[in-house]
Formats: sequence, C-alpha cells, structure tokens
Amino acid sequence: MCRYKSAIATLLTAAATTLLASENVPHAPFAQWADLPERGQFVAGLVYQESEAYHIWAKNTYHNVTVRAADGEDYGIDINQGYVPLQFGLTEKWALDLSVGYTTVGWRYFSNHSPDFQPESTSGLMDVSFGVRYQVCKENLKDSPWRPTLTLRAGAVLPGAYEQAFPFAPGNRSAAIEPELLLRKHFGWPGLGFYNDSLFRWNRTTHNDEYIEAVGFFQQIKGWELDVGYRRLGTIQGEDIRLLPNREIYYPVMIRENSDSIEAGFSFTTSKRHFQYGFYARDVIGGVNSDGKFWVGGYVNLPLGGKKPE
Repeated sequence: MCRYKSAIATLLTAAATTLLASENVPHAPFAQWADLPERGQFVAGLVYQESEAYHIWAKNTYHNVTVRAADGEDYGIDINQGYVPLQFGLTEKWALDLSVGYTTVGWRYFSNHSPDFQPESTSGLMDVSFGVRYQVCKENLKDSPWRPTLTLRAGAVLPGAYEQAFPFAPGNRSAAIEPELLLRKHFGWPGLGFYNDSLFRWNRTTHNDEYIEAVGFFQQIKGWELDVGYRRLGTIQGEDIRLLPNREIYYPVMIRENSDSIEAGFSFTTSKRHFQYGFYARDVIGGVNSDGKFWVGGYVNLPLGGKKPE
C-alpha cells in the first residue's frame, strides 16, 4: 500500500512540471490608464514592487507556510520585481503603452528534499504587457458635469522567461489577449472621485481565462491624490491545488486562482513638469488556490514633450 501511495505522489509531483502560477501582469493602479498622454508626448516610468505571503489557500482551505530560521527570521513566499512602463500619445484620443520588467520569487516551505528549509527561487523577464488605448470621452465638469473619463484598451501579454514549473511562479507565463474598460469620474465635494477598471484576459497558452475588477475612490488635494479600493481576481475554469505529504505541493494543468484584495496608495504630481511620484499597497484578504500576498511598491512617471490640444 505504501508503494502505491509513493507512486501516486511521484506521478502528481511530476505532473506539476506543467503547473500554472499566480497572476502578475504589469498594470497601472487605480484606473490611471483612463488618462492619456498629450499628443506626441512620451511618458517613461519606473516601478518597484515586493510582496510577502505567509499563508496559502489550497482550494479554499487555509495553510500556514511560514518557516522560522535559526536566527528567528520568518520566511514565506517573497517576490521582488521592477518594471519600466512606457506610454506614447498618438493623438488626443489614442495612446500606446508597453511594460517590461524583471522578477524573482523565493520560498523555503516547499523545499521537501531539503530538511533544513534551504531557499529555492526562480528569476527572469516578467510577462510583457502592451496595448493601445482609445479615450471615448474626457471629463469636463464645466460643460458636461455628468460625463466621465472613459477609455477602452485593447491589450496583449507575452510570456516571461522565469521558470513556469515553479510553485507560485510570478506570473502565468501565457500569451494573452485582454480587452479593458477604464473609468474615472469626479462627484460630490471638490477632488472626490470614483474609479473603475474592468478587464477580461484570454490566456491562450494556459487556457485558464481570468477577469479582474477594481473599483474605488480617490481624493485629490492640489498635487496630491489618495486612493483606496477593492480588487477582485477571478478565473473562469480550472482545477485546485493539493498539498501532499512532506510539504510537496501539486498544481493541476489549469489552476483556478481567485482572490479578493484591498488596495490603497497615494501620489504627488508636480505643478510644472507634471512628474508623478507614487506609493501603492495591496493586501489579499481571501482567496481560492492563491497565496495571501501583501504587496508594497513605489513608482515614478516622467512625461516628456507633447503638444496640448488647441
């Protein structure tokens, strides 16, 4: 009987070489892509992010994956990454965007062949995001107080270069097509507004199609903006994670990852050159086949050139 159990575990572990991983496509927060660069303007950015997770959900069952080292330090699932987001304003209504970066993830808990929990990791090019945006309408509180800033985006994703067969790899590593709708609208007292960012992602390589819905509020005070909202990640089809004996983890061919998060941040935009400096945080408060990440990061966007509309 023990031999059969061992053989089954071995087969399941071998099947994990085709596993999928966590969603991690570069993306601007708080529906910022609803706003376009000026015509002929180039916007260069720099983003740094890191996350840590000390628990996971295998299906919807909670598991603690914290490892305490001899020096008393706690280790979980850690991601460090940076990427460069680029934008270019083609016209007053059209813009292009491209995001390219590098990522690394490491953990100790699933080192089943290492009794002293030695760290294991994978690194490489992030999933590459690019798209074209069309601004359907732009908010004008003076002439049309009910009109929002509404933008459509036709996006695509190219697979990164990290090890896909690594549990909780930082991305699906799948070619994808993603239509997206972005909206920002002021209402109430001065500076208060609402944002919405909705996208659907057809993962053409891994076939675990996803949707992301982010809604929230912002408050602008002179050059400052404060943001807080809710983000939902859902997967249309897939199977469940299973934890095996000896800290082994099995991912199915199509993983069904769902998560609910709270996101918040702030930014400051200079009055003359419109340089933007910001901070972003997101905490996964619940999930299915996911890890409980807490993300923090900072970003800067530098607009160069451009011609304001007449």
